[in-house]
Amino acid sequence: MAGVGQRLEMRQGQSLVMTPQLQQAIKLLQLSNVELAEYCEAELEKNPLLERDDAAAAVTGDAEGPVAETIGERADEALSREDFSKASDMDEAAHDNMYDADQVTKSAEGPQSGSLTDWTTVKSGNAYEGEDGLESSVAAEASLKDHLEAQLSIAALLPEDRMILMALIDSVDETGYLRADLMEVATRLGCEIEDVQAVLGVLQGFDPVGVGARDLAECLSLQLKAKDRFDPAMEALMTRLDLVARRDMGQLTALCGVDAEDIADMISEIRQLNPKPGLAFGSEVVTPVVPDVFVKVGPDGGWLIELNTDTLPRLLVNNRYYGTVSKNARDKDSKNYLADCLNNANWLVKSLDQRARTILKVASEIVRHQDAFLTHGVRHLRPLNLRIIADAISMHESTVSRVTSNKYIATPRGLFELKYFFTASIQAVNGAESHSAEAVRDRIREMIENEEPREILSDDRIVALLTADGVNIARRTVAKYREALRIPSSVERRRLKAGESPAYASR
Repeated sequence: MAGVGQRLEMRQGQSLVMTPQLQQAIKLLQLSNVELAEYCEAELEKNPLLERDDAAAAVTGDAEGPVAETIGERADEALSREDFSKASDMDEAAHDNMYDADQVTKSAEGPQSGSLTDWTTVKSGNAYEGEDGLESSVAAEASLKDHLEAQLSIAALLPEDRMILMALIDSVDETGYLRADLMEVATRLGCEIEDVQAVLGVLQGFDPVGVGARDLAECLSLQLKAKDRFDPAMEALMTRLDLVARRDMGQLTALCGVDAEDIADMISEIRQLNPKPGLAFGSEVVTPVVPDVFVKVGPDGGWLIELNTDTLPRLLVNNRYYGTVSKNARDKDSKNYLADCLNNANWLVKSLDQRARTILKVASEIVRHQDAFLTHGVRHLRPLNLRIIADAISMHESTVSRVTSNKYIATPRGLFELKYFFTASIQAVNGAESHSAEAVRDRIREMIENEEPREILSDDRIVALLTADGVNIARRTVAKYREALRIPSSVERRRLKAGESPAYASR
């Protein structure tokens, strides 16, 4: 038997090594402009070598940081191949659906500082230091949760029931519906399901009437009970709201045991109820969408693509301050801390510059492919996928995916998310050029909008018309697109255009 011993052995191999800096660079790619501003604010607070470049004016483009590009004159990308693409290759090899920047690794040299100093900015919230706007003194509108908690505070409940009710209130969405499973709540709180059901009855007695319902039928039933109008006929009607939506008077009269006139009165009464009682209260402020890229017609008739400099954080690395404090740093920990701050600041500035350049490249290539859409409209939207853009700009698909997430482009046709331009393709008849799914969806919408009341188009008829126009499409695809557009079936549209008013028309 051979003896066991130790020995030295050298092996040579290649691998990608994780660095926090590369994680940061790729993470910044997928942040929206609002998230990016918050991230930079946090970095400014913890890194003494970073500062805002408030004195710099808005720029239209320079050698260090391009903010505009004309189709046909694309800028070179210094780090796109070495940093982002290789890291994305490793990322995809690990897991095809893993797009978290923290999973992407690669060793790289530290970048030089100053690449963003002329054209990116983080703007402060106030025009003047210490300014108190009138808006800050205005009390916020009470939310639904605040309103329910105020009623909870005066409710006569046992401590354990109060805890259950608080958990239920936390599970009520802004429309007033309960979005939690009662058994899950009981398990989490360590109580019986009967106790949760009893406390739910307390919640459903709160104002506004209908709050705490688990579906539309329960919400309407609670409001009818409060009006003392929940008789057996109405209770039967609540079990088949689908028949109400279809105006199926025959089945409704048989179900409720009343005549058609009574059914019409009951439906009229239902329409006076509030299907979303929680919306009467304040909700979170919706942040308006700010475009990251502008597209406009250039002087030569082509398309000019510009980055929105107002959304780009403008940061500086204060090398003068670093030089001053590093001279006074005597112990090893202080020197290491300053060195880390300097490296992190340099990497952040370089990463912001790289992010802006990458967004510009991707947006420019998208505009290049969707030129017909910008000129003629949605009917001329071309099929497009991530690989086409990635191959054109020598990047990885996952990098393009990150860049197009939560990024918006303002065009003469309106404001769109960059992902809007990536649409599936539908085969054409006789091998012609494929059609964009979004363009086909728009054609279906226009066909139905222009149909005559006496000639309602069925899904089969729409398929025939599209096929005659060169689009190879199945009936189930037409039905799926129609439903996505929230367009009723041909039967319901026929009733609507014949003068009836189904329940869905009042939504």
